[in-house]
Amino acid sequence: MNLVDIRQVVTQILGFLLMVWILRRYAWGPVMGMLEARREKIAGEFKEADRLKAEALGLKTRYEADLKGIEAQARQRLQEAVAEGQRVAGEIRTQAQKDAAVRMERAADEIVREREKAKEALKLQVVALSIRTAEKILRQKLDDPAQHKLADEFIDEVGALR
Repeated sequence: MNLVDIRQVVTQILGFLLMVWILRRYAWGPVMGMLEARREKIAGEFKEADRLKAEALGLKTRYEADLKGIEAQARQRLQEAVAEGQRVAGEIRTQAQKDAAVRMERAADEIVREREKAKEALKLQVVALSIRTAEKILRQKLDDPAQHKLADEFIDEVGALR
């Protein structure tokens, strides 16, 4: 009783070697080629990812620089707007002061005119009062030329007292 059959072992070894040779000849090359192609594709994808990452970093840097430039422009425009506002406020203030000075001058002129009118009205009242007083004193009525003469003399006396 032979436990191991030599012919069967040799047949299996020969079958195994034949299968390895066939696999090596026809399957090993394409499988290795496929694995090599896959490795190259993955390496290419890593290189592409690195290139895209570097490009993204470059864009990020450029955008950050642009953003800083925009912020600087915004600050400059804001400062220009503030300066323009201050300039306009100064012009408005100057114009308001000029207008106030003109109004003050007009008011002063009007006060002078009103004072003259008041003096004239007071003069006429004093004349009328003086004539009435004189009439009462004399108990007679004077004629027009005499009244005017008396009034002029009285005004001259009042003017001299000032």
